[in-house]
Amino acid sequence: MRRSMLDILACPIDKYYPLELFEIDTTEDTTINETVIKEGVLFCTQCSRFYPITEEIPVMLPDELREKEKDIEFLQKWQEKIPNKITKNGNPWHL
Repeated sequence: MRRSMLDILACPIDKYYPLELFEIDTTEDTTINETVIKEGVLFCTQCSRFYPITEEIPVMLPDELREKEKDIEFLQKWQEKIPNKITKNGNPWHL
């Protein structure tokens, strides 16, 4: 995900803007002179929902379409790099 996408993304549940970005793994794309987030998390401070960024793709699905097992696996894998407000209190589920 290009960092500049943060300027246009809102929470799909409550439409809150702006979302917080927590970068886990990034790279620089010199052809567009921009940081690309390879792994990370978007977080809505209004409803406390988190949205994983995996392989440069933000996964911003409503709760009923999310895969709980994949989200929990993501949280476990990156729990040392993700704030407690997400890993311990995030919606729709947490560790």
